[in-house]
Amino acid sequence: MDSSMMEKLKDVSILCVEDESGIRNSVVETLKYYFNEVHEAKNGEEAYDLYLEYKPKIVLSDIDMPKLNGVDLVKKIREKDSAVMIIMLTAYSNEEYLIDLINLNINQFILKPLNLKKLNVVLEKYVSAHFDEEIFLHKSIKLDLSKRQLIYNNTEFIDLRKREADFLNILYSNGQKITTYEEIEEELWQDKYMTTHALKSFIKELRGKLPINIIKNVPQMGYILDRD
Repeated sequence: MDSSMMEKLKDVSILCVEDESGIRNSVVETLKYYFNEVHEAKNGEEAYDLYLEYKPKIVLSDIDMPKLNGVDLVKKIREKDSAVMIIMLTAYSNEEYLIDLINLNINQFILKPLNLKKLNVVLEKYVSAHFDEEIFLHKSIKLDLSKRQLIYNNTEFIDLRKREADFLNILYSNGQKITTYEEIEEELWQDKYMTTHALKSFIKELRGKLPINIIKNVPQMGYILDRD
């Protein structure tokens, strides 16, 4: 994996779920080479609590675990989040679970034991999907996630700050689902408190950069992307 891909992963959070402490410690140490924020859990119940608290962008999980197995963990996560990347560590003995997991929109399966070559392939796919693509926010406006840049009519280029690009990407990912104030605070303000004034100032400044106002306010609830 090249250095630019490595740099993009540094700000991505990941949750590692594995009940065997020796394996978990080894995998976590490997993950820390790529990610600044690595959370670890020894069973599915603990993992779900950590997921709710930290909202990691990637979940790397074993299947056979006490209290809550990997399949049931994924079911609970997918009830709340269809976007988080989920990678399952599997053994050949796990084959009976694979159909269930495929139906739950698992992004990737990795056969045990985990090694750097397998992990690199999966993480490169994540970077390509989340950083290196251009997405159409409107028929005349594209967002280049890798450059944090809006492209208007293929001729005008508008630089964005990270929070602005992330906000537009969240609106795009949510489709016609309202992006709530709570989601904005969790995703963009993270550990900081988001005041109403701070949010309004942020939206006003971002709208000032847009050639067309594509941010539609839903009173008392949040925002959606206006693609018309």
